[in-house]
Amino acid sequence: MKKIKILAVIVFALLLAFLPRSNVAFAEESYKARAALLMDYNTGEVLFEQNADERLQIASMVKIMTLDIIFDEIEKGNLKTDDEITVSENASSMGGSQAFLDAGCSYKADELIKSIVVASANDSCVAMAEHIAGSVSNFTARMNDKAEKLGMTNTCFVNCTGLPAPGQYCCANDVAKMFRELVSHKNFFDYSGIWMFDFVHPSGRITQLSNTNKLIRFYEGCDGGKTGFTSEALSCLAATAKRGNTRFISVVIGAPDSKTRNAQISTMLNNAFADYETKQFVFKENGCGFVEVRNGKEKTVECAPEEDYFVLTKKGEEPDVRCDFDIWSVPAPVKKGDVVGKVTIYVSENAKKEINIVAMSDINRRGYKDILDDIIKEW
Repeated sequence: MKKIKILAVIVFALLLAFLPRSNVAFAEESYKARAALLMDYNTGEVLFEQNADERLQIASMVKIMTLDIIFDEIEKGNLKTDDEITVSENASSMGGSQAFLDAGCSYKADELIKSIVVASANDSCVAMAEHIAGSVSNFTARMNDKAEKLGMTNTCFVNCTGLPAPGQYCCANDVAKMFRELVSHKNFFDYSGIWMFDFVHPSGRITQLSNTNKLIRFYEGCDGGKTGFTSEALSCLAATAKRGNTRFISVVIGAPDSKTRNAQISTMLNNAFADYETKQFVFKENGCGFVEVRNGKEKTVECAPEEDYFVLTKKGEEPDVRCDFDIWSVPAPVKKGDVVGKVTIYVSENAKKEINIVAMSDINRRGYKDILDDIIKEW
């Protein structure tokens, strides 16, 4: 009997050894939240999920999409951070987390955005929504449109704050998608790492605001996140951390308290950084040489891949990746962003993805005067 017990222990230990690391790490934690998910930021690959598609209340994590729309507007040039935003009575009357804005007063967009990212200010969300779209309902419609474009199939927004409202829901998978989109906005990180700041009102009154995401101070590499809590949603958090070139996104919905929520987020991130890393094989910023431009005022134009390409690997493993660049000769005129080639990525000899190579500037067609000038130069 004793030998059988010893054998059983050995077999169980071997089974644990060969189970995926993430499943072992989360077996103990999984029951402590309604839903959870761990994603690699660069590739979008999901490493762990628990009830990831279940429709749930997510409280202030709704503001992730609010911020997505705001930063979209900044990148389009429709909104500047020094724009003055006038606060309505409706905005100033919001309950819950707030910056205590004064109705009828104007605040810079930069300060309102900061108060949303850092302190989850509901009044600032409504003020920004009304400024951008004319009303909260119009802004919420834009949030739902963007959710559809991001493939968020288990999401419906009813407001821009996450305050309890009938018919509003999301899921861990969709939270990760919209948070991944938010993290892609570099401006987000101008605010997300702020621990505490004095919010100065036009009257000179000061409201001290502190970051609701405590992991930016206590978890190595954590540089952004969005918390949420209501009695219906319980404790929620989407957080991101980066070490070296590797960034992960972790989501928890419906943890019993913030301590448990933060612990589970940390466990997921610890497991990810222990076992995985992302390696980059296509570099958008580095460019990939020059393309011949036929009959152009310039003979060549610089080109670059339209996007980066990463591969998620187990630590210590070297992925079998090959990138074939096919750059064409193109006729003038050439516009910035025109496709001038392709790069095909092969992983283990299988064609994994094709990325456009695009022109980095405009090149006009040569005119008669250009031809005449060339003849005179060669005379």
